[in-house]
Amino acid sequence: MDSVTQIVLGAAVGEAVLGRKVGNKAMLYGAIGGTIPDLDIICNYFVDTVTALEWHRGVTHSILFSIVAAPLFGWLISRWEKIATAKDWSWLFFFCFLTHPLLDAHTTWGTQLFWPFDLRLAYKNIFVIDPLYTLPFLVFLLLAMRRNRTDLKRRRLNNLGLWVSSSYLLLTIALKGFTYVKFKNSLDEQGIFYTEIETKPAPLTTILWTANVDVGDAFLIADYSLFDSKPIEFYDHPKNHHWLGDLKENEKIKRLIKLTNGWYTITQKDGNLYFNDLRFGVLSANPASKEYVFSFLLDGTREKLTITENQKRPEDAATLLSDLWVRIKGN
Repeated sequence: MDSVTQIVLGAAVGEAVLGRKVGNKAMLYGAIGGTIPDLDIICNYFVDTVTALEWHRGVTHSILFSIVAAPLFGWLISRWEKIATAKDWSWLFFFCFLTHPLLDAHTTWGTQLFWPFDLRLAYKNIFVIDPLYTLPFLVFLLLAMRRNRTDLKRRRLNNLGLWVSSSYLLLTIALKGFTYVKFKNSLDEQGIFYTEIETKPAPLTTILWTANVDVGDAFLIADYSLFDSKPIEFYDHPKNHHWLGDLKENEKIKRLIKLTNGWYTITQKDGNLYFNDLRFGVLSANPASKEYVFSFLLDGTREKLTITENQKRPEDAATLLSDLWVRIKGN
């Protein structure tokens, strides 16, 4: 999830663990603990694109990190915050470190919760930024923050924020199941043979959902809003995997294919070859678009290949948000 959401979650968890004893400092250090796992982005400046993708939400998002790092941070904080013991602070950081990847596991990218084992959990039931999850959570946290640490209403407000946010997560799982059935029934009704289907929410909402469908030599992409009245339309995205040629034997390409779980297409533009990660869909509210959220320029040969992620432009995001708002309201 985004940094603001993880700060709110960390602060609420910190309050639940140690708020009665140390007051707002529990929220402060909980917020800090909630952001520490995301410091893995620092590796982006020191390694190549593919390695950075592999390391993202890796060791710092694991149960092992929570167990090993929490006592260290607990001991460090206890050196100057004498109002609680090292054990108290360690429990605070442990739960902040653990709840961070547990929440991230609900996103499309997922987490390597069981690192060093090569297993990435990705439930794909909530977008990385979702105001309906974060804003009510934040309101309850701020209300709790204004009350004295011994006030029972402070704890109740904080707990209510945790319950409301968790309940919303459960709702998104139910919506994922409902929309999955919608996509599946539509494929069956249209007589489309497929081997695999994946669904995920559109940016910033759980009202609009998208589906990737594997039909052999191509993928189909479709969307469905809970307010739709027309049949679901599926749009063709040829795989073109053969365009890779001998690049498919390049080690970086093999690792990139593994990261995408096979959900990728190859496109050509202006004489350049691009590797597109379909897990995150297209950079448009129109499923027919051939502009992808994650697209990588392939430059070089099998022996010497450079992979560069396409930079996103602010104007693209603005257009996408505007189009999404129209699409959410139904077809």
